[in-house]
Amino acid sequence: MIKAVIFDLDGVIVNTDELHYKAWKKMADTENISFDQTINHRLRGVSRMESLDIILEKSSKTYSRQEKDALATFKNNVYVELLKGLSSKDILDGVVEVIQALKSKNIKVAIGSSSKNTPLILEYIGIKHLFDAVADGNQVIYSKPAPDVFLKAADMLKIEPTSCAVVEDAIAGIEAAKRANMLAIAVSEARKSPRADYRFDDIKQILTII
Repeated sequence: MIKAVIFDLDGVIVNTDELHYKAWKKMADTENISFDQTINHRLRGVSRMESLDIILEKSSKTYSRQEKDALATFKNNVYVELLKGLSSKDILDGVVEVIQALKSKNIKVAIGSSSKNTPLILEYIGIKHLFDAVADGNQVIYSKPAPDVFLKAADMLKIEPTSCAVVEDAIAGIEAAKRANMLAIAVSEARKSPRADYRFDDIKQILTII
């Protein structure tokens, strides 16, 4: 029996893909590195430093750890500035309705996101109060596809992982959910994952199984 639903943030609750793209593009341009939407697509669901390594594959230069840290900080600073434009109008369709319906069924709801900017995003879109727990990249060492952030959310909720469902838009997130022994619900790009237990076109379809 499912007692909790853990939502990824980017691409499930709010779409920040374009903001990430703009920030990474600005960073890549400063280094004269080719970066486009195809490469950006590979960054879905992975950590900031792993994303940077993917982008730097296109560079002929070898970067030190200090240089990588500086580039990641540059990107994040640009991204944080772009986040200031977010508001409740950027919450994806059906999300609040689903969360409220789950809570009415006494199902716990949580965030499980690799993003270290999760607290900022939730503040700007104004729905942090709806969640019983928020686990993010600030609280774990290993990002998805490692299961750590989902296991952290379950621990915060005091609910066994096998009683949790995860809603994800990234293939890496689905893999993380399965490694955590949780039910994996795929939306958007994650529907391509063979590991998903359910694949939905509309997030409101979650209510048909929970």
